[in-house]
Amino acid sequence: MKISIMGLGYVGSVSAACLAQKGHRVIGVDKDAAKVNMINEGFAPVIEDALPQLIESNVREKRLTATTDAAQAIMETEITLICVGTPDHTNGSLDVSHIERISQEIGTALSAKAEYHRIVVRSTVLPGTVSDTIVPILEKYSGKRCGEGFGIAFNPEFLRETTAVRDFYHPPKTVIGAAIPADADHVARLYEGIEAPLFKTDLKLAEMVKYCDNVFHALKVVFGNEIGLICKALGIDSHAVMDIFCQDRQLNLSAAYLKPGFAFGGSCLPKDIKALAYMAKHKDLDLPLLNALIPSNQALINYALERILHRNRRRVGFLGLAFKAGTDDLRNSPIIALIEQLLGKGFDIRIYDHHVNLGRLRGANKKFIDERIPHISGLMEDQLDKVLQHAQVVVVGNRDRAFSRIFDRLTADQYVLDLVRIQEEVQTAAEYEGISW
Repeated sequence: MKISIMGLGYVGSVSAACLAQKGHRVIGVDKDAAKVNMINEGFAPVIEDALPQLIESNVREKRLTATTDAAQAIMETEITLICVGTPDHTNGSLDVSHIERISQEIGTALSAKAEYHRIVVRSTVLPGTVSDTIVPILEKYSGKRCGEGFGIAFNPEFLRETTAVRDFYHPPKTVIGAAIPADADHVARLYEGIEAPLFKTDLKLAEMVKYCDNVFHALKVVFGNEIGLICKALGIDSHAVMDIFCQDRQLNLSAAYLKPGFAFGGSCLPKDIKALAYMAKHKDLDLPLLNALIPSNQALINYALERILHRNRRRVGFLGLAFKAGTDDLRNSPIIALIEQLLGKGFDIRIYDHHVNLGRLRGANKKFIDERIPHISGLMEDQLDKVLQHAQVVVVGNRDRAFSRIFDRLTADQYVLDLVRIQEEVQTAAEYEGISW
């Protein structure tokens, strides 16, 4: 393929060299003449292992050249990768001025080009940027319609400094967001022969994947460091702790607990977080991440409360009382916390959970009920349909399989707030909403 790459910084230089090494004809474009000259002389404009050799060999083989003339590069190629920087402003907002400028240049060049041309954004941009900012600029300056005169895609990079060349050829995944499947298929040709899971999706989802990755990486760094500070204060080898922690691929380093849903609860997580935070405080440790877990969890409960209050309907039915299906453990159930707030505001509550038999509760579970919600027996129903008939608002609180079969029994004047995504696709006459999807 004939490829032009806008921006010869870190991502652009690595992408240009690696694509040329795969046999593509690549023209790098940058307004900085010094970078352009370095490429054309066979030198790498950034420091990165193995990059100098790739650039030198591909320039010598005439698969890689560079220019300051964006218009000419676009005329000579079939696909353009945007790899310009997106720095942040002092207030934290994203600076997309470089993206806007290069989109104007590309659009102007496309106005004089008869052939269909594809533009692929590799720069990290917030969800909606491609469709709401880049596409309108391209259409304005080209005089063409997206999907007719040109195609657009978002293809995030997963390159780490010092291992970027290896990462290009061995990525964790390849993600291509596009409005038109043919555009995604064309972009996928860039990576033929590279073994990695391939995801073709819409633009916004692809844009969000990149942010999800980076924020999670930062989260892991902060988590590891805060655990390290606690361990140091206690005279424990933090690396040994984390070495054992990382051996758990079933729960710790896995997809477990990462699907968006409702707040955590149960007898362990809230108690253990509070205990560790309390101990850290007495060791004079400032651990913002650890201390934010309980407030963040409570914020989701408050969000669910707001969604229900917003409907201004007083009769609410809860399907599930325990913090997860298949148990009668009610301790620290976020469902109970939500019910308590609604009761305090005068709502008429009915509850169904066939796993919870108040007469059989014993020990700490019974003590929790007696102390926190002794009046709960008056809210419980022994039949699911009784709750559904009562409720103007139906709250799905856990993944009991019986709750996935309710939707054909609901009416148009009912509202469903699903806290667990009881099933992937919901068909119902009622108004349906997920808590975080």
